[in-house]
Amino acid sequence: MDAFEQVVSEILWMKGLWIRTSVKVDLTPEDKKAIDRPTSPRWELDIVAYSGRDNLLYVVECKSYLNSRGVTIAGLSGTDKATASRYKLFIDKKLREVVFNRLRLQLIKNGFCPSIPFNNVRLCLACGHIASKGERTKLHDHFKAQNWELWDEEWLREYLEKMAKSEYENQVSHVVAKLLRGKTD
Repeated sequence: MDAFEQVVSEILWMKGLWIRTSVKVDLTPEDKKAIDRPTSPRWELDIVAYSGRDNLLYVVECKSYLNSRGVTIAGLSGTDKATASRYKLFIDKKLREVVFNRLRLQLIKNGFCPSIPFNNVRLCLACGHIASKGERTKLHDHFKAQNWELWDEEWLREYLEKMAKSEYENQVSHVVAKLLRGKTD
């Protein structure tokens, strides 16, 4: 797990979700055929978070893009072919359906959660940098229309501030948040 994924995971844990990182989804030969990727290895998801209180499963793709141009609507909509490959689950509806269905079945079979309706699987993007204010507006509109969640640097700062004000936890993100806030009470 990289550092950015760790920070996002710790925020989700703080919000009361159960977390797994680097989750491998075991696609069947039929699944691979359905997504036209017959030699595809197991699909890997950055973070899978589960809310038991809502019976809701979050599939979180993490893109820090710190010190880079940042996330753009062209990348997520597939119109920018150079960056589209980074957002396969967002662009390819059939791929998303197959991977999410197999993930649901895998988690249920392994006893991680009860039966999860397909509409209770939510795709999310956690990103550390969006290219511009205009891109942010377009991205939030796009995500809302798709019933996805966009967790951008503003979202991250909000939860890091909550961490800074919370009780001490021996987690890197908590320690750094408290140090940056300047108060260790």
